[in-house]
Amino acid sequence: MNGINDKHDEEQHWKSGKDLAQIKQKLTPIQHEVTQNNGTEPAFHNEYWDHNQVGIYVDVVSGEPLFSSLDKFDSGCGWPSFTKPIGESRLTEKMDQRHGMIRTEVRSQEGDSHLGHVFADGPQDKGGLRYCINSAALRFIPKEDMKKEGYGEYLHWLDHDSSEY
Repeated sequence: MNGINDKHDEEQHWKSGKDLAQIKQKLTPIQHEVTQNNGTEPAFHNEYWDHNQVGIYVDVVSGEPLFSSLDKFDSGCGWPSFTKPIGESRLTEKMDQRHGMIRTEVRSQEGDSHLGHVFADGPQDKGGLRYCINSAALRFIPKEDMKKEGYGEYLHWLDHDSSEY
């Protein structure tokens, strides 16, 4: 390959070549149940509830960037909790009246994956919101792998106070 293609392959954008139907077929049973059937995984028995590595969390279906590890906090609920997403336009909110409760469901914009819910009981000094997200709806991209996986443009979310963006 020539140098141009090598560089392109190394910095390929996360959106390129995605076939969502094909990706959905490769989901694990819990990933499918959560993202496609609005399911919920068990609290404290999921991959990222106590995960503390630096990086970003993306939609397991579409790959769209959703949350920064800098905005993750321990809410005590047993699921990954974030104070805000990486850009409001990445999420869609819907009223959820299932299970005898009125809540705000959070879905990914591009993948239309069920992610979890947002509540107004988060840290007040960070805006007061708690995005309570199912680990099964997420894939973690470590900071050191972001560029090669096509997420280099989001590195600034990890190098500064993300509230600046």
